[in-house]
Amino acid sequence: MIERYLYSPWRMDYIMGDTPDDCVLCRFKNEGKDRENLIVHRGKHVYVVINLYPYNNGHLMVVPYAHESNLSDLDDATLLELMQLTQVCEQIFKQQYDVEGINIGINLGKAAGAGIASHLHLHAVPRWIGDDNFMCVIGGRRVIPEAFEDAWQRLHTAFANYFADKE
Repeated sequence: MIERYLYSPWRMDYIMGDTPDDCVLCRFKNEGKDRENLIVHRGKHVYVVINLYPYNNGHLMVVPYAHESNLSDLDDATLLELMQLTQVCEQIFKQQYDVEGINIGINLGKAAGAGIASHLHLHAVPRWIGDDNFMCVIGGRRVIPEAFEDAWQRLHTAFANYFADKE
């Protein structure tokens, strides 16, 4: 019998890596390395970043700069921008990925599934009918066919064009 393996060494950093002392969502927020850090758009109170451990192509996180764990701790301007940028994600997914659906969610607290419970963030995940294929159902693995570099270029350009059209 031939055994087959899904090669995804990038997951090992997540599984076995050291837990950083600082907040991963705060770490890159002020650096000038948006491409390297997969940040596709920066707003005044919130930024949008490609999830390094995605559920699907184009999986984005909308992240307040404020390090808060609860929606009730965010000010009105941050809440408004969080939702406005989520609307933009919806439009960009439809334009760039021809999505058939979108999951949008916030996991507040570890019990709710938050991987980074101390810094709230919103997930926006593009979905297509049938995107749960045999790899997900039988193997418990997802296949992400788009390289992070390609996704960053596509999404960064889409956000830039979206906001250029609004000026």
